[in-house]
Amino acid sequence: MPKTYPFYCAGEWRTSDQPLEVRNPWNDEIVGVTSFATDKDLEDAIVAAEEAFEIMRVMPAYERAAALDRLADMLEERGEEVAELIAREAAKPLRDARTEVMRGVFTVRIASEEAKRIGGEMIPLDLLPSSKGRFGVTRKVPVGPIAAISPFNFPLNLALHKVAPAIASGNTVVLKPPTVDPLTMLVFAEMIDTLDLPKGAVSIMPMDRKTGDRLVTDDRFKVLSFTGSPDVGWEMKSRAGKKKVVLELGGNAGVIVDAGADIELAAKRVRAGAFAYAGQVCISVQRVYVHRESYDQFCAKLVEEVRTIKTGDPLDPETEVGPMINAKAAERIDSWVKKATNEGALLLTGGKADGRFYEPTIIVNAAKDSFVCSREAFAPIVTVFPVDSFDAALKAANDSVFGLQAGVFTNDVENAFKAFDQ
Repeated sequence: MPKTYPFYCAGEWRTSDQPLEVRNPWNDEIVGVTSFATDKDLEDAIVAAEEAFEIMRVMPAYERAAALDRLADMLEERGEEVAELIAREAAKPLRDARTEVMRGVFTVRIASEEAKRIGGEMIPLDLLPSSKGRFGVTRKVPVGPIAAISPFNFPLNLALHKVAPAIASGNTVVLKPPTVDPLTMLVFAEMIDTLDLPKGAVSIMPMDRKTGDRLVTDDRFKVLSFTGSPDVGWEMKSRAGKKKVVLELGGNAGVIVDAGADIELAAKRVRAGAFAYAGQVCISVQRVYVHRESYDQFCAKLVEEVRTIKTGDPLDPETEVGPMINAKAAERIDSWVKKATNEGALLLTGGKADGRFYEPTIIVNAAKDSFVCSREAFAPIVTVFPVDSFDAALKAANDSVFGLQAGVFTNDVENAFKAFDQ
């Protein structure tokens, strides 16, 4: 029998009559079973978050820091267990899942340190004769209950980016983990449950879309923190009311390879940047602009590098690229690539779907408005273009509605600073 994972609501472990099976994208086996929180569960979590906030907001810094340090210790102690769970429910290669756990520990420890230095400022006000001898004092204070929605691709660390700072700053938080891989954060909730925090300080609950939408619209939440797609994020912001909204949305990372750059180094780094976790990373390299004099050499080297990528079972420590999160994701990128090739793009390698797998793919000669170039692919593909100058590369890299990540390979310090500026 698969393990059952209750959800964590207002300091209690609960289940509902709405089961949620979590399946391994690699082999479709059931990893575990949890359930969706109901409207009543969410209401209880919100009320408890409001009540717990009255305790959290006055909790001294050393207690908040100590709680986070303990969480980091427990996560480190259970690191291999959590990494294997990430590999099973998210199909993230085990080597990358272990890295995510390490990053998660680091995130919580940094939050512990920040809890100790959330202060204020003394501002001189004697700028006019009438204000001689006066000064102002500012102080940072907790804002209130936080609604948090985290994505599937980093089921631990991107959720901790929300939960850990909430605790550090004396706020409370209700987290909706991703539906396809919620179990990782439910295991983390087991660690939270051992702490001496007020009940309701943290709730972690899978929710269907209708119930989860209340995280966006309920005015009792003072902050909405969402990581996910741009279309969903901006739509949420438009309906969030007066609450503060923090969005981390998609990317379409551009990379420039300048004339005279180390082609072998650039190819190796693009290999890692474009294909890690099957490209399902918001800062995944998607567009590469190579000076024309190095273009052929770079393409040949990148093809050579990509053909060495080991695909397969995410639990195999040697696997670098596993399946995509579901068949729909693989079908979507397959349709994008076929559309691009029908419009004249060429494949240097890859370009085939096999169930949830999509081959690591290199595309050249794609139209700049093709989906594989202009939208967030979130898939193991990269497009490569020749350019005639560094300035032309900068212009092309900047020709995007996304701005989350960029990279430059150059041995020209002037070009390095020009890229940094532009």
